[in-house]
Amino acid sequence: MSITLTEAAAKHVQGFLANRGNGVGVRLGVKTTGCSGMAYVLEFADEVNPEDKIFEDHGVKVIVDPKSLLYLDGTELDYTREGLNEGFKFNNPNVKGECGCGESFTV
Repeated sequence: MSITLTEAAAKHVQGFLANRGNGVGVRLGVKTTGCSGMAYVLEFADEVNPEDKIFEDHGVKVIVDPKSLLYLDGTELDYTREGLNEGFKFNNPNVKGECGCGESFTV
């Protein structure tokens, strides 16, 4: 099982953590929502729960709960700029379909 980050994503997260002044990394998960069923949740992590799985890439810790890991295994987190839009992109090999707006997915 693995979760990876591109160098661009890692630099962006490191910048956020430095500006924030604390945190052990980022927490990546999924929640039930949207037209396709699931959406990604990405937030700062200030602590690690005993059941969490920790992946480290480019010096950044990604913390994932065991239930979310079933849907996220193999995911690469990237940070992209496309025109005036920029943000995190989830390259998840488990995704079978996405809704039209791109906010939710199904596996």
